[in-house]
Amino acid sequence: MIALIDYEAGNIKSVENALKFLGQEAVLTRDRDRIWKADKVILPGVGAFGDAMDRIRDYDLEDVIHSVTDRGTPFLGICLGLQLLFEESEESPGARGLGILPGRIIRIPEGEGRKVPQIGWNDLTYPKKGRLFEDVPEGSYVYFVHSYYLHADDRDIVAAQTQYGVTIDASVEKDNVFACQFHPEKSERVGMQILRNFVRL
Repeated sequence: MIALIDYEAGNIKSVENALKFLGQEAVLTRDRDRIWKADKVILPGVGAFGDAMDRIRDYDLEDVIHSVTDRGTPFLGICLGLQLLFEESEESPGARGLGILPGRIIRIPEGEGRKVPQIGWNDLTYPKKGRLFEDVPEGSYVYFVHSYYLHADDRDIVAAQTQYGVTIDASVEKDNVFACQFHPEKSERVGMQILRNFVRL
């Protein structure tokens, strides 16, 4: 069973639907015991960094997120879920993230015809191709919707990058913890392969 953590963020239903399309049992829950017992856990969502962390703490989910990642349960953060894994974000000064991975979230700079938020398809390069990208060729396009991006402190965890006026760390992998800034559930065939790779871990 795959637990989708429910903290009232947007876009969770589309992740659930994508997993069901792949034949997976996916349960949207904030029940700590169900999250703890899950074979895999996904932290999806769109929204604001500080508000999301407030809800995670209001629902008493922070400890169980740390517990499952510490235990080695395969864990995937998607979009806002990637950002929350890190320490802080320029979007919400003073708000403390989960701090599971070292780094901060920075606003995409405007200029040179760039629109913020970035909405659309960008291609991926692999500084260190991770397990999520098996059978996904470098240069594949995935779908982004975001105004803030990751710069990871630990460059060894960066599995994929993209360019949008700056170099964006588009995906990270460290042991059992994976995350994507883009939306695999909205990235058609490529995205389905990425999710398939995660459920096969």
